[in-house]
Amino acid sequence: MNLVKISSRSGFLLGFISCVSVLAFGAYLQFVEELEPCPLCISQRLAFVATGLIFLIAAIHNRATKLYAMLAAVSALVGASVSARHVWLQHLPPEEVPECSPGLEYVFQHFPLADTIKLMLTGTGECAKVDWTLLGLAIPSWALIAFLGLAGLSVVCGWAKRV
Repeated sequence: MNLVKISSRSGFLLGFISCVSVLAFGAYLQFVEELEPCPLCISQRLAFVATGLIFLIAAIHNRATKLYAMLAAVSALVGASVSARHVWLQHLPPEEVPECSPGLEYVFQHFPLADTIKLMLTGTGECAKVDWTLLGLAIPSWALIAFLGLAGLSVVCGWAKRV
């Protein structure tokens, strides 16, 4: 019994196009609207890139769909966890927000890699700032919704008919 009416290849391609669209919108916000991404934003972008690449490879390869679906779901859920942390930071009272850090370029040049990765995954004070909203939700909230949707799509693709 196949309740899913799309092929796995079409679903994986849709996932890839969705990731590219989200990344393109992030680039628009950065370069046109001039919103500087914080460390958690960059981490979420990397998760979108990883998830999108898995979707693309799955669409091209069109074999081992359950494996690719699982990998894409895990990648999307890692991104969702970073987004959830970002949403949590944005909802902290001002006195509980962590201190702002030096810019990422400085951190990459002068700190050990482990400290840089920790900074990128835990966030800093600038991650709590809300610069842009749509329908009352900030960028990390929309990213969380997108990641959860991508994880769901990958599960659907894993059990869809391979064409």
